[in-house]
Amino acid sequence: MGCGAMDRVVSSLTRVKEYEEYRRSLYGGLTHKALLVDAVGTLVIPSQPMAQIYRQIGEKYGVEYSEDEILKRYRWAYEQPWGRSRLRYVNDGRPFWQHIVSSSTGCSDSQYFEELYNYYTTEKAWHLCDPDAEKVFQALRAAGVKLAVVSNFDTRLRPVLRALNCDHWFDAVAVSAEVEAEKPNPTIFLKACELLGVNPDDAVHVGDDRRNDIWGARDAGCDAWLWGSDVTSFKEVAQRIGVEV
Repeated sequence: MGCGAMDRVVSSLTRVKEYEEYRRSLYGGLTHKALLVDAVGTLVIPSQPMAQIYRQIGEKYGVEYSEDEILKRYRWAYEQPWGRSRLRYVNDGRPFWQHIVSSSTGCSDSQYFEELYNYYTTEKAWHLCDPDAEKVFQALRAAGVKLAVVSNFDTRLRPVLRALNCDHWFDAVAVSAEVEAEKPNPTIFLKACELLGVNPDDAVHVGDDRRNDIWGARDAGCDAWLWGSDVTSFKEVAQRIGVEV
């Protein structure tokens, strides 16, 4: 990295620090009154690769595609416009996921779909991205920071959070299937702020998708930090807000 580029990085970090110090002066030592957290990719991740599970469960139903082929077909199907609704996840999301599963595996067996669909409601299917998450969220709540999950997901999200025993960490959950708006639509972020009783500019959202999480949150008037880049752990999130863990 050249001297000019290094100077720009240092200047940018200095501005961030100055801005956060300014916000702490407004909110009694905290930069934000509320933390919004994305679910998949930030709070939780699948325990095993999707294609592996589709293949593993599907073998007894005649699925013959390789994991590479399943992944390729999944990505193609997921990126196509979903013509039945402006939302992918409506209520339990079954029509959308039936389309994805059959497109990915070539198998339309209803029993296969139900077994696969139900698997992703269990504790076995997911694990927390950050093993220190519970300790950090407890510290944030003790400091008066309100917490919410904001996720593009169907109605299985709440059972998933319960299965992982982390639903009680949060003051609110804004899930797209219930709000009827998917990130990056600002509506879902505004709903989360409404549920928490805070103004959007009092909240910061953390998520792993630049378009859905960062741009969407900022369009709603929230601050936003990119998971894996701006912050890499929830302890770092807490420290930036002004809470030591």
